[in-house]
Amino acid sequence: MKKKNIKTKNTKRNTKNNIYVNREHKDRLFKKLFGSAENKANMLSLYNALNGSSYSDETELQIYTIEDVIYLGMRNDVGFILDSYISLHEQQSTYNPNTPLRGLLYHAKMYEKFIAQNKLDIYTSKLKKIPTPQFYVFCNDERFKEDKKILKLSDAFIQPVKEGSFEWTAIMININKGHNPDLLDKCETLNDYATLINKIREFKEIYESIEIAVTKAVNWCIENDILSEYLRMHKSEVIGMVLTEYNQKEIMDDIRSEAFEDGRLSEIANTEKERKRANDAEVRADAAEERLSQANTYIKELEQKLADLNIASTK
Repeated sequence: MKKKNIKTKNTKRNTKNNIYVNREHKDRLFKKLFGSAENKANMLSLYNALNGSSYSDETELQIYTIEDVIYLGMRNDVGFILDSYISLHEQQSTYNPNTPLRGLLYHAKMYEKFIAQNKLDIYTSKLKKIPTPQFYVFCNDERFKEDKKILKLSDAFIQPVKEGSFEWTAIMININKGHNPDLLDKCETLNDYATLINKIREFKEIYESIEIAVTKAVNWCIENDILSEYLRMHKSEVIGMVLTEYNQKEIMDDIRSEAFEDGRLSEIANTEKERKRANDAEVRADAAEERLSQANTYIKELEQKLADLNIASTK
């Protein structure tokens, strides 16, 4: 029997699809695993896996996440400085070609923070050195089929620019099952995170309720030593965060579907209006042509009568 959703004081309902969003879980699980102070080791492990480095001192890593950058009520980015790099890591469940622009805007806020903290005078004649930017996006959208893709901001420019004139990139990495095994092998936590998401998908195909699917996936991971220690300690919080992510995704899908449908209906309505205008114009043109034909006939009749009168007067 299908389990009914239960509304509590800490949930917000999307009335269209009976989706409930838990307001207590605003962060994404990805950020909790890779962007929180207590999990700096995971952040360091992921950085090493991406850059082929071997840093082990967590104190060298400075978290630079901008907490007031909110996307649909969810703070979903991980920012930090290490090894003269200012890095941004983001997890996406939906492929987004506008990611480079978002990364540029986010990095700008991190640079503002860096300039203020280090009291840099950027109006002086002396060049001020700043950390080198890195932007990685970990995508588990099943429609994303490539292992890795470099998205360029210049692809969005209205007017093309010469190569190298100005560029900002986002490196999108596929973390779905069967993709980038070398990277996942180097970072156990990222591999475990990807496994959990994959298990949720598997259980979604079996159980009608997303709540049951997420709970079953979390329990399976605990039993199979996948993020087991973290999940045991934060089980209810993790379930809440994952449900919030799925609910937010469904809400966004609904918004996109409604926008598409509204646009499609508007296009149909506009097409019908244009067709009606064309038909009306055609009717008016036919009527005008008929009146013109009648006028020409009348003129010819008058000309004939005048000709007859002229003939009669000469006799």
